[in-house]
Amino acid sequence: MRYIIIGAGAIGATIGGRLAEAGGEVVLVARGPHAEALRADGLRLTTAEGTRVHRLPVVTGPQELGELRPDDVLLLAVKTQDAIAALDAWGDAEVAGGGTAAQRLPLVCAQNGVEGERLALRRFDRVYGLCVWLPANFLEPGVVSALGSPRTGILHLGRAAGGADARARRIGADLAGAGFEAVVTEDVMRWKYAKLLGNLGNAVQATTGPEPAPAKGALMARAVREAKAAFAAAGITPVSAAEESAARDGRSVQPPGVRGGSSWQSLRRGTGSIEADYLNGEICLLGRLHGVPTPVNDVLRHAANIFAREGLAPGSMTIEDLTALADEAEARA
Repeated sequence: MRYIIIGAGAIGATIGGRLAEAGGEVVLVARGPHAEALRADGLRLTTAEGTRVHRLPVVTGPQELGELRPDDVLLLAVKTQDAIAALDAWGDAEVAGGGTAAQRLPLVCAQNGVEGERLALRRFDRVYGLCVWLPANFLEPGVVSALGSPRTGILHLGRAAGGADARARRIGADLAGAGFEAVVTEDVMRWKYAKLLGNLGNAVQATTGPEPAPAKGALMARAVREAKAAFAAAGITPVSAAEESAARDGRSVQPPGVRGGSSWQSLRRGTGSIEADYLNGEICLLGRLHGVPTPVNDVLRHAANIFAREGLAPGSMTIEDLTALADEAEARA
């Protein structure tokens, strides 16, 4: 199989680079200065084993690749706010022998949140969810690091609509051979909903900085309480904290030190957008649909979006100011 990594950022480039190291055929899809750096100098990927440079095919869209192959796997790793454009572009791409990618090829959603799979299922027939536990850094074009060990990251894979199949098992085997703890599961979305709880703190980190502090943990806990209430009202049962802990259990340990997460990195790179609408905003959506107040998550969503739109420096807000906004919103709710 050939893997087409749509969105070769922190997650996409790490997965693509590791697959290539294991002998897999990989195409990276990127844009702007990142695409230029990948073409000119290759992908400089640092893992626990060291730094390697991978010179892989790089395209900005399907028109540069030509007719797709029946054995291609599309791995969608763009942020969710960029998913529709990517899905539309690649879904219409023609496949050798007839039909389009949306009709014939598997699409694996390697994104935070749960909206990517919904968007994909509107367009693609064969959609898989990938729950990604893979801390990685992408702050300059062409350069990515992911330092987990002994496995680079932990990936849970399954059909987005539920269940698993032979194709999922084959993709999982490739990922396992590339240095990941890859688990094929019948209920991948339960894993993704559980990870969403952890991602609710992305907005706190992006606006107030990645350094841990008790006040940040307290605000995060309030956002998680809202989310759990919304999940319960919606009949959503994520995997438990005990299940998550057992799945991690020393399989991919990060070296000590403060690292900024994906939303903080988006602000550092000045992308102009952030995924808060699909993280904290997912909780707001569930709350509005099921009558559960979610004022803390709405404040976090709004604050992160302002930082992205106005180009504010990540971490330039105090946790005291952010908490005060959450307090005011709760008082109004």
